[in-house]
Amino acid sequence: SLKKVRKDSTVLPICITVFLSYLPEAGQYSSFFLYLRQIIGFGSASIAAFIAVVGILSIIAQTVFLSILMRSIGNKNTVLLGLGFQILQLAWYGFGSQSWMMWAAGAVAAMSSITFPAISALVSRNAESDQQGVVQGIITGIRGLCNGLGPALYGFIFFLFHVELNELPPDQTSGKKAMQDPTIIPGPPFLVGACIVLLAFLVALFIPEHSKASNTRKHSNSIGSTLSNNLDRSSEEDIEPLLQDSSV
Repeated sequence: SLKKVRKDSTVLPICITVFLSYLPEAGQYSSFFLYLRQIIGFGSASIAAFIAVVGILSIIAQTVFLSILMRSIGNKNTVLLGLGFQILQLAWYGFGSQSWMMWAAGAVAAMSSITFPAISALVSRNAESDQQGVVQGIITGIRGLCNGLGPALYGFIFFLFHVELNELPPDQTSGKKAMQDPTIIPGPPFLVGACIVLLAFLVALFIPEHSKASNTRKHSNSIGSTLSNNLDRSSEEDIEPLLQDSSV
């Protein structure tokens, strides 16, 4: 299956885009709420509210905006737009040092959640009919691989920049400790993640707008319609003499 994907000019950039875009997202899931608690100074109630608000906005983005965008600008451009939102979100998390910045970046993160559904739609539309299950399985495997590599990457970058994320009791925050050293970037892993997603954006530019699979489907559909029309015409021609005989 990997050999087939490697030879496919449409599926290969899609798989690379999934890897480069989901790697920072998987790392973010593992450390983001500790980061909000210890570095930014969020409390338990604020984190719960943040999760709820971003979750609701993500549902709206994936149900309302996704369908509108896919109809208006197409699958590929929707993927590119989602990656653009993800780059902005990660950069904002990296440079942000105030709680309101995290809330604003959370709204952008909700819009970036349209990326993977748009990629799945792109695969189902562009992949060959006999390869769709293989490609979807490979994409799921890539996301599973990122779930292991992403947290390790973020933890290593936090370690390099001497940013320690430790569990705190539920009633304690570290707002007083948050900006002890203003010379360091608050969230260096998020900036690295933004650079990785930028690479995913560049790779996604090379995804063909229309693949051979879609052209093949259109061609087969046109052949099928032509054959059905010919059959209808031939059946009409066969019936006409009988009608003439009956009238006589």
